[in-house]
Amino acid sequence: QQALELRKRLLGEEHPDVATSLDSLAGLYSSTGRYREAEPLYQQALELRKRLLGEEHPDVSTTLNNLALLYFYTGRYSEAEVLLQQALELSKRLLGEEHPDVANNFNNLAELYFHTGRYGKAEPLYKQALAISEKTLGVGHLTTMTVRGNYARFLREAYR
Repeated sequence: QQALELRKRLLGEEHPDVATSLDSLAGLYSSTGRYREAEPLYQQALELRKRLLGEEHPDVSTTLNNLALLYFYTGRYSEAEVLLQQALELSKRLLGEEHPDVANNFNNLAELYFHTGRYGKAEPLYKQALAISEKTLGVGHLTTMTVRGNYARFLREAYR
């Protein structure tokens, strides 16, 4: 909160770093279950990033993904799906098919499909996420291990 207020005061309300602080504070609130407080901050960050950086910017994809995860955590699956798909397409277009952020987006969309019983859609996304993570980050990287764990959990549940 202090960083957000300081950035607003020093940089003005219309600055990309203000959007970064909004996104970060929303992330803290979301990770501690304070979803009602997080959602408007994510929405503000998204609107500010789109306005200041344009619709075609990796930071826009990041905030789309973060807001989508909040919707996912609160059971708003259809809203989450739309945003996750947008984040994935945007990150692929801007960063390339084999970027770690793309792997993260594949994983998050796979998680949504898994938790909503759409196993046929989930599995290829897990595979893509894992392949990209292993190639770009290495097999021992925390992100790669997280994706591998998610995929393993999916396989245990889906094929019991």
